[in-house]
Amino acid sequence: MASSASLRGASLQNPLLAPRLAVRRAPTARRRAAPAKISCIGWDPEGVLGAPQGGHIARLEFRRRLERDSEAREAFERQVREEKERRRSEREVRVIPDTDAGLVEFFLDTEAREIEIEIGRLRPRLNEAFFSHISREIAQIKFAVTRTAEMEDRLIELEAMQKVLLEGVEAYDKLQNDLVTAKERLMKILQSSDRKATLLEMVERNELNISILTLLDENIASAKTSNQDDAVAFMEDIISIISVTGKEKL
Repeated sequence: MASSASLRGASLQNPLLAPRLAVRRAPTARRRAAPAKISCIGWDPEGVLGAPQGGHIARLEFRRRLERDSEAREAFERQVREEKERRRSEREVRVIPDTDAGLVEFFLDTEAREIEIEIGRLRPRLNEAFFSHISREIAQIKFAVTRTAEMEDRLIELEAMQKVLLEGVEAYDKLQNDLVTAKERLMKILQSSDRKATLLEMVERNELNISILTLLDENIASAKTSNQDDAVAFMEDIISIISVTGKEKL
């Protein structure tokens, strides 16, 4: 009897049994290597880079808008300067009449935005005699037996001009008086050994007004143009003291 201890031995002794006894292994499917993936692009265990931040597109758009606004602002300021220069040039070539009648026509032909400047430039000519001349012409038209359409238009123009010039002269004179007072008060501040005490005293007397700040701003602008840095710092220091003193008073 054949021994059953070893199937391998039986298959070797009888080659016909080998195909039946052979154990076939199913072919194993090869696994394709998965491509490496980067799954931790923000890995920063030491916290050196900080937390990731978004909004890059918004920041770029904001920067572009600032650049566009800057260009638009520069263009606007350039246009304003050119317009001022044009108006100044036109003003310089205008001939100022010698008579009151000619001066009336001069102001009637002046643009509304130039009236204030011309009042300041011709203030000595805007005297009682000049306004009396306007009043007489207005009276002649009002008491005329017959009035044409041209006379009615002339009356409206003269009355409007008279009102504007009277109000303009009053405002100009007040501004000049305030400016003189502001210069005196500013000199008092500048010459004081204790500026803060002087300012407190002026606040008590209600002597600090917008005219002093305006005068300081004008002097600062002039000092900056002349590169007088010490004077600029000194006057800016006075403005800061005025601001603090005014708040303390309030």
